[in-house]
Amino acid sequence: MPVPVVVIIGRPNVGKSTLFNKLTQKKTSIVNDTPGVTRDRLFGRAEMMGRSVIVIDTGGIDLDSANEIEIQVKEQVVVAEEEADLIILVVDKQQGLTAQDRNIIQKVRKTGKSLVLAVNKVDQPDHEKDIGEFFQLGIEATYPISAEHGLGLSELIEYLVEEFPPESLDEEPVPDAIKVAIVGKPNAGKSSLINKLLDSDRCIVSPIPGTTRDTVDTYFQFQGKDIVFIDTAGIRRKGRTRNVLDKFSVIMALKALDRCDIAVLVLDAHDGVSEQDATIAGYAFDRGKGCIIVANKWDLINQPRKSFSEFEMRVRDKFKFLEFAPLLTVSAKTGQGLNKLLSSIGHVYGEYSKNITTGRLNDCFEKAIIKNPMSSYRGKFLKMMYTTQVKSCPPTFRCFVNYPQGVHFSYKLYLTNSLRKVFGFSGTPVRLLFSGRKKGD
Repeated sequence: MPVPVVVIIGRPNVGKSTLFNKLTQKKTSIVNDTPGVTRDRLFGRAEMMGRSVIVIDTGGIDLDSANEIEIQVKEQVVVAEEEADLIILVVDKQQGLTAQDRNIIQKVRKTGKSLVLAVNKVDQPDHEKDIGEFFQLGIEATYPISAEHGLGLSELIEYLVEEFPPESLDEEPVPDAIKVAIVGKPNAGKSSLINKLLDSDRCIVSPIPGTTRDTVDTYFQFQGKDIVFIDTAGIRRKGRTRNVLDKFSVIMALKALDRCDIAVLVLDAHDGVSEQDATIAGYAFDRGKGCIIVANKWDLINQPRKSFSEFEMRVRDKFKFLEFAPLLTVSAKTGQGLNKLLSSIGHVYGEYSKNITTGRLNDCFEKAIIKNPMSSYRGKFLKMMYTTQVKSCPPTFRCFVNYPQGVHFSYKLYLTNSLRKVFGFSGTPVRLLFSGRKKGD
């Protein structure tokens, strides 16, 4: 299913980041009264009336500025406009309609993309009568909102969902196949890795970072398993994506992660582990994907045995949240370790889709709680009634507790580790959900 992309643009300090946070229900975007504080596009995920949506926050546009940082912001908006299904232009009711607003509208209309005008800071319903000048622009989809207080957002979201592309556009090439997204920084060897696996040149390989501009799906069979590899463009560190097309690749990578089962994070073993590698890994973890960490170009390491332990230590330190993910060394050039990677994909998918019976699950937790009893909450003993698996991919369990709010994060981690000791779950995140007593229990 295609994931709709909604892009928020507008002048500095009109409330774009506040709207972004409201739509995604997360405080991921920095909100500040200083104009132009948001310099990079920020990506968030929102659920709108049952549809999963990618929301992009952009830096403020100053079309009259030749300042270098403003030029970069303009480039970001160009990329967002190219990829967007819908563009939300945010204007400020308190400042009124400005010449810059009109200029931005003129430029956006030339893109041919669906445009929604959100007149922000309409904090009282009776203030709507003061925005007549915005309706005069002739933009049919004009909505008075207060991003800070949430006023008018339900009507805005309802319009967005009606304008989204249909849900059944593109079918997956092999519906039952394991979908594997190959992600990582540019020039880590992602396309070369797929080419070596397939022994073909279907993917374009180049020493120039960022050659892959779009995602490429490639069908493959290994030991009776159907696999679809999704090759993605490398995700660059924010602030260093100087070329517009390079920025475009970030959205494609996020879309690939949204529709994959397993993310193979490709690291450049020669360059080591970077903050950007951790950021990419975080994208996969947040989406609940199975993960395999691959150190490519291992043939360039002089002392592989000694170096692996040091490399693994750095990887585990940087990726503490991916301690469950296997770490493999490969060489896309020589083919070293590729069969092990393919086997690992099959194994991790088995763990990712694993189902545990309620009886075995509760037996595991009962033993874990006897060994390390649950603490009290506000003077009352915590008691777990029972646990059941509510879904797989990733394995997700609902634990019924008399006071779910009293279960400490550290104890949740203890229970998760107890599950892993008994059932494995190698390469997959495990989700524990805590609920109160069901009626009738």
